[in-house]
Amino acid sequence: MSQSYFHNKNTMSNYYTFSLRQFISFLCFLIAGHLSAQLRIESKMQTPQNFVSDSIVSPPSPLWTQVLFIGGHDLVQTNSTYKNPKGRAIAKEGHDFIGFTADSAGQSLGWISINHELNYKDDRLGDGGGMTAFRVKRLADGNLDVVDQTLKDGRSGKFFNVDFVNTVGETGMNCSGIRSPNGRIWTAEEWFKTDNASIFNGEPNTRAYPIQIAGITTGQGIRDTADMTIKSDIKPWNDKKIKKYQNFNWFVEIDPKQAVAIRKQYNWGRAGWESGAISNDLKTVYFGNDEAPTAFFKFEAKVANQYQEGDLFFYKHDHPKKWIKIPYETDIYLQNVNDYAVSHGATMFLRNEWVAVDPKTDMVYWTETGRDEGGKSFAFGTKAGGIIHPHHQKLAKDQKLPSANDPAYLDLYGRVWYYDPKTMETGVAVSGGPGPDPASKSYPENHLANPDGLTTIVIDGHTFLVICEDLNGYRTIVYLLVSQKKLVKCIYWTSEKQKMLPQKI
Repeated sequence: MSQSYFHNKNTMSNYYTFSLRQFISFLCFLIAGHLSAQLRIESKMQTPQNFVSDSIVSPPSPLWTQVLFIGGHDLVQTNSTYKNPKGRAIAKEGHDFIGFTADSAGQSLGWISINHELNYKDDRLGDGGGMTAFRVKRLADGNLDVVDQTLKDGRSGKFFNVDFVNTVGETGMNCSGIRSPNGRIWTAEEWFKTDNASIFNGEPNTRAYPIQIAGITTGQGIRDTADMTIKSDIKPWNDKKIKKYQNFNWFVEIDPKQAVAIRKQYNWGRAGWESGAISNDLKTVYFGNDEAPTAFFKFEAKVANQYQEGDLFFYKHDHPKKWIKIPYETDIYLQNVNDYAVSHGATMFLRNEWVAVDPKTDMVYWTETGRDEGGKSFAFGTKAGGIIHPHHQKLAKDQKLPSANDPAYLDLYGRVWYYDPKTMETGVAVSGGPGPDPASKSYPENHLANPDGLTTIVIDGHTFLVICEDLNGYRTIVYLLVSQKKLVKCIYWTSEKQKMLPQKI
């Protein structure tokens, strides 16, 4: 399957990014991602009063597709890596997040950066995961063209391997990330690692160099597991000695224009980070952590658009202040800030994923993908000190259970949450689905299947959420209301209404 952008040939702006996980090719459309395309439907349909029809005819879609980059096929330009000369190599795959940085000079459309959610050895691209960056321009016929570039480090070509090895150290498990409103890009290192063995053992891949033996995972990941010394412009991390595995599970900022990493964001803490979003005033960063249970986090920068200094918080709904500051101690940040938050009474959720901020209202939305055995996760978190969100407790009562930490509690479909920065209250924006009994007569016709990816799009001045479903590896972009028996394949949901069940859209 192909990783995609949606876009309208006639309009393209630079606000947001969107992507799908583990897709082999990249199709460039423009409404997805943290790009905010301003699409307009020129004609409006009107129906006579009391009109009833057995069928619905939709106008042709203004969206189209174009293949720009194919992982595992296209060649990327590499820097000298592990003392091997710079040159070319087959690009990594496992695409997830797609970032877009606009060209403020107007000489092109901008730069696209793509995550590779992997962990395997490669002498030329670097062990672990990685990213690919390239520049695009729009042609007269509306198509996009990948632009030839020569970077400051001397690499020339169309596609460039983002250099982590020679800058901040290897990266890995590059899931989603952050695209700031002003185009800054961070990748998120998701799968949480607890020792060197967990990074040393990777995924066999026949396209890697040297060639790997199919089925063997031992030693197929990060091969250099020696202790390391951090080099960073973030206090007090410079010259800090750490175990190699502790240099993973951070947000990592990159420069897509030069295809190099800038810094690992050590002051945001280690966790199984999935995604994040930055407020319109560039001061607050909201994080999605893909763990079960997980807290909801934010970082408050002391100065807008400068994230080397600030404070990290976790959300606690039953506390008057709502947000509890995590002490800025390297030992806490090196372990797992989620463990710290849960043990100090954080409000618990089940696998928070992507985060989006409404460009018009500053409302924050995030996907909670859910977990079939959610009760077991909550039982673990409750024992550690966490507090289950009241919504999950209500769902447990609906399942005739005493609490959501009962092992029988199921959270099959997940949901989209909202957070109001003005009131500091959270609530369910879009309910994923009903209880665990699909055979029930009250089972709705429409529901979501574990929402994961999330972004916003503005159409005719109205903000909508674009939701990507994740059903045990099966994905669908959610962008139009199309019901097929019991599954909503595609919907738009307006963020101007805080609460709406899918069956009422």
